[in-house]
This record gives sequence, C-alpha cells and structure tokens, in this order.
Amino acid sequence: MARNKAGELEPIGWNEALELFCWKFKEIQAKHGKDAIAFLSTGQITTEEHAFLGALAKFGMGMVHGDGNTRQCMATAVAAYKQSFGWDAPPFTYKDLEIADVLVFVGSNPVIAHPIIWNRVKMNPNNPKILVVDPLLSETAKQATHHYPIRPGTQLLFLYTVAHILIRKGWIDEKYIKEHTDGFEEFKKHVEKYPPATTCDKIGLPESKIEEFARIIHEGKAVALQWMVGINQAHQATRSAQAIINIALITGNMGRPGTGANSITGQCNAMGSRMFSNTASMLGGHDFANPDHRQKIARILGINVTTIPQVGSMTYELILDAIDKGKIKGLWVVCTNPVHSWINSNTVPAILKKLDFLVVQDMFHSTETARLAHLILPAAGTGEKLGTFINSERRFGVIQPVSKPPGQALPDFDIFKKVAQAWGCGKMFARWTDPEATLLLLKEITRGLPWDITGIESYDQILAAGGIQWPYPDSGTRTKEIHRRLLDDGAFFHTNGKAKFMFEDVVPEPEPVDAAYPFVLVTGRGTVVQWHTQTRTGKAKLLVKAAPKDPYVEINSQDADRLGILPDSWVVVGSRRGEVKVKAAISDRSLPGEVFMPMHYAETNQVTYPSFDAYSHEPVYKLSAVNIRPASQPSVRDPGAEPAG
Repeated sequence: MARNKAGELEPIGWNEALELFCWKFKEIQAKHGKDAIAFLSTGQITTEEHAFLGALAKFGMGMVHGDGNTRQCMATAVAAYKQSFGWDAPPFTYKDLEIADVLVFVGSNPVIAHPIIWNRVKMNPNNPKILVVDPLLSETAKQATHHYPIRPGTQLLFLYTVAHILIRKGWIDEKYIKEHTDGFEEFKKHVEKYPPATTCDKIGLPESKIEEFARIIHEGKAVALQWMVGINQAHQATRSAQAIINIALITGNMGRPGTGANSITGQCNAMGSRMFSNTASMLGGHDFANPDHRQKIARILGINVTTIPQVGSMTYELILDAIDKGKIKGLWVVCTNPVHSWINSNTVPAILKKLDFLVVQDMFHSTETARLAHLILPAAGTGEKLGTFINSERRFGVIQPVSKPPGQALPDFDIFKKVAQAWGCGKMFARWTDPEATLLLLKEITRGLPWDITGIESYDQILAAGGIQWPYPDSGTRTKEIHRRLLDDGAFFHTNGKAKFMFEDVVPEPEPVDAAYPFVLVTGRGTVVQWHTQTRTGKAKLLVKAAPKDPYVEINSQDADRLGILPDSWVVVGSRRGEVKVKAAISDRSLPGEVFMPMHYAETNQVTYPSFDAYSHEPVYKLSAVNIRPASQPSVRDPGAEPAG
C-alpha cells in the first residue's frame, strides 16, 4: 500500500512498490548522503532474514545506521556478558532449571512471560527453593518459596548488599575465584560500602531478609540465577546484570549442572539478532572499525570490502534523535512498532512525521507505526515461511511453513531479495538463494568464534537433532549431547581466559518521586494472553476476551482509599510527559507508593521517563515518577512539566 496524492493509503502491486521504494530512498541519498536513510528492525524475523536485511541495507544500499527493537529488551544482557565474559554468551541450558536446588529469578516473571521455561522449573524433582526478587507480587512470586519485594530501582543496591554478606561471612568459592576470575579484590573492596545495616531501609527489606537470601544461595549445591527485562530495562541495568553475574562467580555457580548467571530472552529470535543483525556489530559479532574483520566478511561473502561501513550504527534512540534533527530523512521499519513501544512514545509520531519517506514492512497495516507510513510492504508471519530461530539456551530451531501467506504478502527473506534486485545489488546476494543456503554461507563467518556453528550441515540435521545449540564446530570435540552448557571448563572469552568483575557505585535514579509526582511507575507484562504491542494478540477474539479490554493501572488499596479511587473507575495517570486516562485496578500486589501498568496498552509508554543505560543504551522502562487522580478531578499540572509532545 502507498499513499496517493490525497494522502490516503491505497493498494499497489509489488513492481510499483519496489520502484517507489528505490526511487524515494535513492533520491534522499543523492540529496543528503548515504547515511540519510536508516532501518529499525526486530527480534521476530528469522536468523537468515536478520542477516539479509543488515547486509542488504549496509553493504548493498549504503546505509550506515540501523538498529533493532532488541535494543529495548536484550541490549543490556549483551553488554553485560561481553564485558564480564568477553563474549555475548548465555551459559546455561534449560535442563539446568530441572537440576538446580536453588532457582533465583530477578526481574523475571516466567509464569506468564516464559511459560515453557516455567514448565522446566516445575519438572525439577529436587523441590528447589525458588527466590523471586521483584517489587511486584507477580505470578511467579506467588508460586515461589521466597519473595523479596525490593523497592523499584534498588536492585543494584540489593545485589551489592548480598555480595557484601557473602564475602563478609566467607560464603564464597575462593578456589573458583582465584582460578577463573579477575578483579575480585577490587570488587570486595567496592561492596564493603554496602552493609545491610545502611542499605536495608533504602531497599525496603529488613536485614534478616537480605541475609536469608544470601544464606540460601550459600547453602545451595547448584544455584541458577536468572534475569529478564526487570533488570535489562532498569536503572543502571548493565551493572545490575553484572551484579548477578558477580554473585554467580564468587559462589562458584558457573559452568556446573544447575548453575549459571542466565539471561532469558524476550522475543523469539533475539539471539539470532545478536549473532547476525549487522547493526551495532558486524555479522557474527565482528567490529566494523576493524579492517581485518571487514576483509574477512568481504572474503567470505564475496563482496568488495569498500561496500562495508567502517563504523557501527547509531543506537535506536540516537537514530530517532537524528530524524528529529533532520539528519536522517528516510526510514525502513521492519516488524516493529515504535509509536507504541518506544519510551516516552508521545514524541514518536511527531518525529516520524519529519521523514521524507517512511516504509513499514509488517504483517499488519493497522499498527500505530504503519498508519504513518508512506509505503507498506506486506510480510508473511511465522508459519508462512522457512528459516531458523535461536532461543535463550543458544539452540537453533527450524520454523517451517504450514500455510501460504495471504494476498500479496511475502516472507521477509523474499522481500529482501526483491529489494536487492530492484536496487541493483542483486549480484551481491547471488548465493543467498534461500534461507538454508544463506545459513550455510553465514556459518563460515563464525568459524573459530565462541558461537562457531560450522558443524551445522543442513536444516534436516537441525530438525533430526531436535535443535542444535551453539557452539557446534565442524572439528574437534563436537558433542552430540542434547543439553550443553558453556564454561564447564572454567575458560572464559577474555584473552586471559578469566571472567572480569564489573561494578560501579550506585547512583540516584534519574527521575525521583516528589510532592508533585509521588508514585513510582513500573511497567511490564500484564497477562499471558497479550504480547508486546498487541499487534497480533490484540486481534485474536479469544485472547482479547481473556484480558482486560481497557488500559489500567494497578494501585495499592491504601493509596486508593486515600485518593478516593474506586475499583474499575476511570483515573488519570500523569507524568512530566503528559497524562493518560485508564481504569483503576485496586490490588495489593505492589506496595504503597508504587503503581504498575502493562506495556501492552499504548497509553503506558506515553508517560514513561526517557532515560537510557550508559553501556547498553537500553531504555529504562521500570522507573518513572507519576501522579494519579480520579478522572472527575481537574488536572493540576506541575509548572516544571515537560510538553506533552
């Protein structure tokens, strides 16, 4: 679909769409430079499609900048693992969840967010202790043996306090620390500043509860520590993830069955994006700025090295900022919906309207972002195409079509092939004939790297094995074990073979509560039946019936009584970014002074505060200051409030 002269979207054919795509983007590049167009992608297309998009955009079309919505969920885990381990390497296998005698979930709610992983927990025969660290009494916290409702934004302080207790009491594995880590003495000195007597009030837990948490970890024979976006989207997120890693390191809970510091991915192929999206890092985790890496990629792909940019991409928020400032004039959005999902989303429509040309490639033309597009390319969904996904335990799986795409929709892979031909760079991708051939080409890029997959020979091999975990090299001691964890030899990926303790001081949150905005807003998944921005689940009648129809905010009963708010009444949630009208859900799942809003509703991100982690550049969705009033009461805006967009 393309906009006509009246500004309305109307159906067109593929030839006309491709002609318009190439004409408008090439026109922008001719006027403003090659880096005046960019792309935003996803964690929900196949591994092969990730690579094709990134290679086409940067090597074929001359773009410099492109990022994915995995910046919103998994960038923190990537940064944490790279700095601590020397590589982006989640060490665990799902089997570990069935073996551990202590399972820790920090900022993670697998009961509704990762039900398959929670099924593995329920299969554990060891009657494990389950420790949940979450400000909210989540579905997982309700089923846990121990819940630690820390105050929002205090997770790093809590984890440093736990480390302080473990070290002070000698509940550490000194042999493992000496042989496999670097920087322990500095870390020990650092956490001396965080004794529980001085931190417990800020954390919101008594000293005895924090010590209980440390003692359970100490007494466990196999402790697996998991985290998800409650950490990744938190204040000081990368250091918080590394604080979990540090606890695993000092207690020796790494590389053994039932252990690990384990990041759980959110989208179905966030791991594929991390390997091959060609965004901030070049294909296979290589560095755009490294001339040897550029030569290697050019040789394997059979392309001219001069087509490869010498710098990595701007991150997501910087791309949007460049659009806002008029530096980027054209944008290709693939399978993501930033008008709904981006932090402080009030600002996004105005930013995207500054573009000379916006292309949205999606299954649906009805997303908030697609409604602003100049051109919409119809894409097939899972079940209508072929390719691979890679899950949290590093396992490749093959997805196969069970039906044909509707109408003119095509698999993203086929769309990229058509774009390459229309752009004039089709010869560059002559060997990218189909998804399987593409994976077998890409695997050579991984040779000798920690995620070497040169042993993968075909899709049939992956299917017959029930999935294959990386690494899977074609030489050496290639194992046929179904469940394999990393670091069982104690060798990390830094040049000295050791893990690094990464840490820094706890600093105040960027938007503290005050008299005008006295509530802390936490966002997250609200239900198992709605997903992300409701692009698909919001159209399934059965799922819609099973979830609240109207957007809502959960508020503690004490706060509701004080403010005169009744159950299921309309209230206004206000922040310095603006106000939204939602229903009140009165609940004691959160403590007084804390409120929760599900991310599935567009209203939620219209009030979130736009801050970003210093290392991962991931948005901090978990900490915003808001106020609440019955909708019948007039607004009292803070004189210092920001414009609503």
